[in-house]
Amino acid sequence: MLYLYVDMILGVSNAAARAVLGVELQMPSDEPYLSTSLQDFWGRRWNLTVTNALRHTVYKPLKSFLEPRLGAPWGAAAVAVMAAFLVSGLMHELLYYYMTRARPTWEVTGFFVLQGVCVVAEVAAKAAAGERWRPSNAVATPLTRAIQECKALVEWLKPNF
Repeated sequence: MLYLYVDMILGVSNAAARAVLGVELQMPSDEPYLSTSLQDFWGRRWNLTVTNALRHTVYKPLKSFLEPRLGAPWGAAAVAVMAAFLVSGLMHELLYYYMTRARPTWEVTGFFVLQGVCVVAEVAAKAAAGERWRPSNAVATPLTRAIQECKALVEWLKPNF
């Protein structure tokens, strides 16, 4: 539901900007509730401004740097994905610190690192399965949502003891 609310709020804001200023704003997401995988969600649908910034400032430079040194494109890509998620987590921690002035708990960074691990595992599973097995969108979309919701519940709603 969060994604739907964000899309609705931004759609109304975009319509207002178009009516008042005559400009079309870039939507920050592309129907994330229709994601067919975690890779699709994080790489092509959710928070596109940040996704593009991390792709061009962390992922691509690190992958280009590591590929000739590691000799394995897959290994370089996996490290670059993990680095992008780590930077995203640290950026979120910094934003929360500036908003609340509370010391970081590192739970947010942990959440994003977990997302990175899941994306790398998903890409590895897809590579291992090849084209032999691909679930239909009717299966993949609800499965992706269920995985995201379960991880969110575990990470964001756990009691702080």
